[in-house]
Amino acid sequence: MRQACSKSWFHRLSAIILSLGVVFVFAGANAEPAAAASAIELYTPYLQLSAPPGDSITYAIDVINHGSATETVDLGFDPQGSKWEYELTAGGRTVSRLAVKAGDTQSVNLQLNVPLEVNKGVYHFAVKANGSTLPIDVNVSEQGTFRTELTTDQPNMQGHPDSTFTYSLSLRNRTASKQTYGLSAQAEPGWDVTFSDGGNSVTSVDVDAGGEKSISVSVKPPETVKKDTYQIPISAMNNSTSANLTVEAAVTGTYGLTLSTPNDLLSTDVTAGSQRKVDLTVTNTGSADMKGINLTAESPTGWEVSFVPATLDSVAAGQTAQVQAIIKADKQALAGDYVVNMTAAGVEKSASAQFRVAVKTSVLWGWVGILVIIVVAAGIYFLFRKYGRR
Repeated sequence: MRQACSKSWFHRLSAIILSLGVVFVFAGANAEPAAAASAIELYTPYLQLSAPPGDSITYAIDVINHGSATETVDLGFDPQGSKWEYELTAGGRTVSRLAVKAGDTQSVNLQLNVPLEVNKGVYHFAVKANGSTLPIDVNVSEQGTFRTELTTDQPNMQGHPDSTFTYSLSLRNRTASKQTYGLSAQAEPGWDVTFSDGGNSVTSVDVDAGGEKSISVSVKPPETVKKDTYQIPISAMNNSTSANLTVEAAVTGTYGLTLSTPNDLLSTDVTAGSQRKVDLTVTNTGSADMKGINLTAESPTGWEVSFVPATLDSVAAGQTAQVQAIIKADKQALAGDYVVNMTAAGVEKSASAQFRVAVKTSVLWGWVGILVIIVVAAGIYFLFRKYGRR
């Protein structure tokens, strides 16, 4: 009985083992062989580089053959959805396939051009070769844009009215294509603005994509310009993009003063002992306002000269103020020509005028003379009549 049971258990165990063997054999028959590891390795020490929009970066990549035979390597680049320009080169030429001896290394360069119009962030790419993949990243360091930039390091200049203000501008094309820019300035009437590139006068310039152009701007104010700070808007533009910049010209101004009469006649006459009023003009011929202009005079002894008003508070540039001079001659002045020097003086500038004053004898003295002559004649006549008969 025990022997029968033992045989029974033995047969069951054998059946189980046989079944498991069949399963393992079937599974082994249907299993796929493991893929052989690639003998090619791609290597670069820099897996992520940073660059601004519009820049180009280059990865140096080693193609290493760990196999025992020469390998023909097909190179590929996976942009992973990004539309960036790239180029794989070796020996200065574009390459897509190369041969690498067993245990040897070949070098290739991957150049990536960061677009101008791109968002800030990290972008992922991959270089592939015979089943080997090298992931690389580019960190775009700032937000890209499709625009033009017009800048200068010195937007403010100061000088006299006869100065030429010169500004150095930098025009940068931050677009993806070459641009032709028209140059213009919105200056006040009478101002002369010219643009030059490389010493030649221009009205437009060409700038390559991502390129930069240096432009010189010369600004000449009119001769009659007044003291002030003037803003000059400058533009570089075309149908698709533009840039603007405002420069300043601070004109310090000049000072000029003249003293005369409304008809420019510098002569008059006066009776001895009487006075004569003379209208004067004080003109500011400069480009800056003048304040506190005092009027004085040098006259012959015994004469008096006064002014109304004696001081001008302010005369604007290019304007004329009216003043009246009162000349009083000495009552004992003899008939003849006399000189009176008048001066209008401000802090910055002064002007003088020399007046010729003709003195005439008073009419009263003429009548007195006539009367004396008549009296003398009458006396002689009386004496002649009285003593002439004897």
